[in-house]
Amino acid sequence: MIGLISATAAGAAARDRLAAAWPDRTRVYEGPVGDAVRAAFAECGQLVCFLATGAVVRLIAPLLDEKASDPGVVCVDEGGRFAVSLVGGHAGGANELARAVGEVLGAEPVVTTATDAVGLPGLDTLGLPVEGDVAGVSRALLDGEPVGLDAEVRWPLPPLPVAAEGAYTIRVTDRAAAPAEREVVLRPPTLVVGVGASRGAPVEEVVGLVEGVLAEAGLSAASLAELATVDAKAEEPGVVEAARRLGVPLVTYSAGELAAVDVPNPSRAPLAAVGTPSVAEAAALVRGGELLVPKRKSERPDRTPAMATCAVVRRPGRGRLAVVGLGPGARDLLTPRARAELRRASVLVGLDQYVDQIRDLLRPGTRILQSGLGAEEERARTAVAEARRGHAVALIGSGDAGVYAMASPALAEASDDIDVVGVPGVTAALAAGALLGAPLGHDHVSISLSDLHTPWEVIERRVRAAAEADLVVTFYNPRSRGRDWQLPKALAILAGHREPTTPVGVVRNASRPDESSRVTTLATLDPETVDMMTVVTVGNTATREIAGRMVTPRGYRWQASGEEPK
Repeated sequence: MIGLISATAAGAAARDRLAAAWPDRTRVYEGPVGDAVRAAFAECGQLVCFLATGAVVRLIAPLLDEKASDPGVVCVDEGGRFAVSLVGGHAGGANELARAVGEVLGAEPVVTTATDAVGLPGLDTLGLPVEGDVAGVSRALLDGEPVGLDAEVRWPLPPLPVAAEGAYTIRVTDRAAAPAEREVVLRPPTLVVGVGASRGAPVEEVVGLVEGVLAEAGLSAASLAELATVDAKAEEPGVVEAARRLGVPLVTYSAGELAAVDVPNPSRAPLAAVGTPSVAEAAALVRGGELLVPKRKSERPDRTPAMATCAVVRRPGRGRLAVVGLGPGARDLLTPRARAELRRASVLVGLDQYVDQIRDLLRPGTRILQSGLGAEEERARTAVAEARRGHAVALIGSGDAGVYAMASPALAEASDDIDVVGVPGVTAALAAGALLGAPLGHDHVSISLSDLHTPWEVIERRVRAAAEADLVVTFYNPRSRGRDWQLPKALAILAGHREPTTPVGVVRNASRPDESSRVTTLATLDPETVDMMTVVTVGNTATREIAGRMVTPRGYRWQASGEEPK
C-alpha cells in the first residue's frame, strides 16, 4: 500500500489525482501532517508526500531503521513539477515509484541513486537474492574499476560492465558459499526439489528434509525455485505448507507425466499408491536438468518409516528473447513495457535505423548486433542463438513486432529451450488511422503489397477477397522504385467493388517529425505520390469524409435511416 500525505490545497489536489489513478494501491492519510507521516510509515510499504523535502526529512528521520525494511519515500513539490525519490530508492522501490508518479502527474522524476543516474542496473534490483559487498562492488562499477564476473551457473542478466577478472567480483551461484571480501553473490532460482510424501506427512518433516538435503549438498535455499510433486499430492497439507514456509510455488504433474521420466531409483511403493514408479526424482526431472541429489528419505527420531522423500535438480538458466515493437517512430508512442525490455536486455538485435532510434535508452554495456535491410532472417537467427547462450536478448522491430516484422521469423527459429516474450507496439496502421480520423471503425484488413516474399498471385487473391467482403483495407509496402505497378493494380481491383468517391487516406511517416497525411478518393489518388514510407487506407462502401476526416461507422443502421453516424 502507498500512503499519501499532503498539507495544502494544491498538494491535496495532486494527491487526489494520484489516488484516483491508483484506487487499489493508495490510502490517503488525513489529519496533522506529523501524525499522518508516522502512521503511514508504520503501515505502508511506500509513501508519497506532497510536501517540501526538508519537511519530510525532519519528519521521517526519527523513524528510519534499516535500509532493507524502511518504506520508500517520494516527495512531490507544491507545484507538482518534480517527484523526488528521497529514501529507499532500490530496497523501498522509491526510484520506480518516482517515475510512476511522474507519469501520472506530469512531474519530472528526480532520482539521485548513483547506479540509476548513470544507467547501471543496481545489483539489488535484479530480482535475485543478493549477498556481500553490494556498496563496494557497485562503487567499483561506477568508478570504472575492473569487476570480474564468476558465473558458476548460467543466468540471463542485464548489461553489466564486467571483465574476466578484477579486484572486485560478482559471483552467480546456487551454492551455499559465503561471499568473499569485495564480492557480491547473486543466487538465481535454479534449484527444483521434487517431493514425495505419505498421507499425513508432517510439514516439519518435509521442510526439515528439504533444508537438510540442500545444506548437506552445499546448496543455497535462496536458489530454490519450486517444490514439485504428483497431482495426487496437490492438496497434501504437509507439502502445501512446506512450499509456503520455503517461499516457493508448489508445482504438480500427472502420474502419467512422471511415469514417462527415466529415473535412477524407481520404486514399487509410489507406483501402487499414485500410479508412477517415482515421485520425487521424476517431479524434479520432468522439465529437464541435472540431478544433483538422488532420492533421499527423511529420518524420523523414533525410527518409524519415513513419510517424505526428496530429490534436487539444477535446471540450467534459460535465455530470454523479448521481441519488442518500437511503435511507428515517435518516442511517446514507445510503450513503458518496451522501454523496460530495452533496459533489461544485455544483447540488442535490430535493423540499424531502428537501433539508432532507441540507442539512448539502452544501458551502458549493452551489446548491439545490427544489420541492414534484407537481413531479417539473419537477425532472427542471431537473436535466438544469443538467447540460447543464456543472454537476455531484445529483438526490435518497428510498429508491432508481430505485424510484418521480426516476431514470425524469430519464433519460427526458436524452440522451447528459451523463454520468449512478445512486447506489443503501436502499428503503422493504427498511427495512420489516428491521423486520418476513424477509418478502422469497422472490420478491416492489412495487406502488404510487397511480393519479395509472397507471390503476387497470392496477394492479388487477398485483395480481391477484401474487395468482395467490403473490408476497409490498409496497404503496407505499397510502392517502391522497383515495385511501381502493384498499387495501381490493387486500387483497380478495389475500384471494381467501390464508388470512385470512396475516401482514401494517405499517411507518410506517421508520428515522425516529417509526417504528412491527406484524405483523397479512390478515383483521384495518384500512386506516384506514394512510397515505402507511406500507409494507404482505402475505405469501404460505408466510409465517409466528415469535416475532412475519414470515418467508417461501427454499424450500417445510420445509412438506412439517412442519419449521420454518431
